Amino acid sequence: MVELIRDTVFEHFLELVLGRKISSHPEDEDPSMWKQYLRPGDAGYLMYHGYTAEGVPNEQQELRDRRNWSQNTSETLVGDERRKQAENMDPEKGRDVHVIDWYGDNDQENPMNWSRLKKSLVTSQICLLTAAVYVGSSIYTPGIDQIMVEFGVSEVKATLGLSLFIAGYGTVEVSTLTAAGPMIWAPMSEVPRIGRNPIYIGTLIAFVVLQLPVALAPNFATLLCFRFITGFVGSPVLATGGASIGDIFSAKKKGYGVAMWGIAAECSPVLAPIVGGFAAQAEGWKYTIWELMILSGVTLILVIFFLPETSTPNILYRRARRLRKLSGNDNLKSGSEILAEQMTWGDVALAAAIRPFTLNFQEPIVFVLNLYSALIYGFLYVWFESFPLVFRGIYHFNLGEEGLAFLGILVTCCVMVPPFFWYLHKYIEPQCNEKGELQPEKRLPSAMVGAFAVPICFFWFGWSARPSVHWIMPIIGSGFFQIGLLLLVNSTLNYLGDSYSKVTASVLAGNGFMRCVFGASFPLFATAMYTNLGIAWASSTLAFLSIAFIPVPFVLYKYGERLRGMSKYAQKDF
Repeated sequence: MVELIRDTVFEHFLELVLGRKISSHPEDEDPSMWKQYLRPGDAGYLMYHGYTAEGVPNEQQELRDRRNWSQNTSETLVGDERRKQAENMDPEKGRDVHVIDWYGDNDQENPMNWSRLKKSLVTSQICLLTAAVYVGSSIYTPGIDQIMVEFGVSEVKATLGLSLFIAGYGTVEVSTLTAAGPMIWAPMSEVPRIGRNPIYIGTLIAFVVLQLPVALAPNFATLLCFRFITGFVGSPVLATGGASIGDIFSAKKKGYGVAMWGIAAECSPVLAPIVGGFAAQAEGWKYTIWELMILSGVTLILVIFFLPETSTPNILYRRARRLRKLSGNDNLKSGSEILAEQMTWGDVALAAAIRPFTLNFQEPIVFVLNLYSALIYGFLYVWFESFPLVFRGIYHFNLGEEGLAFLGILVTCCVMVPPFFWYLHKYIEPQCNEKGELQPEKRLPSAMVGAFAVPICFFWFGWSARPSVHWIMPIIGSGFFQIGLLLLVNSTLNYLGDSYSKVTASVLAGNGFMRCVFGASFPLFATAMYTNLGIAWASSTLAFLSIAFIPVPFVLYKYGERLRGMSKYAQKDF
């Protein structure tokens, strides 16, 4: 039982209340054991300056090395600020610092060495946390008609409740600066003193509590305001969930965990109308918000009790802090702590504001894949708006039955998981090198297949949705979208994670930002597009646009390695 709550928020709370430790650490038994695993060669000085204290280089070389260190430490600092940080470093600083690292390859506090059961438990919680937030977007849609009547607003205005929630977990306007929810939370989770859990737990508490003013909103403006805020505070896991998965799985096994996380993100907006449709029909639109509050509340309880910290920099930072307390030696520090000491909170804020945008708009690979996944995500929400027109307008389903029309997508998702995992095991794993690393381009063949499935879905759905054709046909056609979504999203996330392993959270934050911008804006014109063009041609328009992006995975498969070679952020050697 102690192992289940080890390093969770609940354990830390019990230790605070009881005034004693619940679980022990290796250094509690032997505070000097760190000496057995000390990095050789004046490690502290090396961490600071990039060379050992012996044979200090000449002044010109020293300045160049300091600048190189500065670039590696905070690549988002720019111009004079970066040079100032490098030139102000003390040459004597770091001579006596000892870098605290893992206690060998089998250190059980290293998330990579956790048991399969614990990794599965952590992955399940990250998936549940992701689902609890993503459900919040489309669970609102079954109640749009009732919201129009209650507040006396048009359909476009009522749809803003969906768009602003998505915009909230994608973007927030602060004065004249535009920052993204994920782009704020993701870099913060990479700060050694913070880690991932405080961000997850703190924002989830706010997410649960703020459902109250949404459900009890006295007017439409209040409803929209709090839909936006709840989306914003729910955003961390959407950006850093993949990074948390990467914390605990080797590159060889990461594909399975990222696939499960991606499936949770993909299926949640589909599951929401199924659950929310009958609730809105029986109890009204407010009951869909109560359902969301219950789901996120249960998730909050589970992650408080059972979700351990997975961030390696944070775990080693706390280890170094314990060792300093036990030994009285203030020169025991983790590597990430040493690097972070050279950055002020202003630098951290600058990194949070700039790094994701820099990666998103200056890295061709990141921009193209983020744009592609954002279009697919936007198409998803546009397409969802056609379901009432098709299944209520053409086939005369009621509100609850309309939700059941999404089962075609959900069932396809469940059917696709086993063969996709078989593909990972049979073809992806054998191509990994001895370190378990995989050349990112080898992730893309599945995306090549998925790229064709998306337009097939739109053509099938659009041209089969007519009174003379049975309602099962558009439902069957909808399943192809899930095939494309599963293959494209998982290939994209893994490709970005493998290519930019040192800045994964920031890269995924940019991905989340792009998806949310498109997902928030596209539903606003969806109904007008389907009404004016008709079901068939509106769906065909989406199909033609998706066809234009089919070459993307093929081009990256051929030229991706060359593009990575020109990047200062991407990993090049595999």
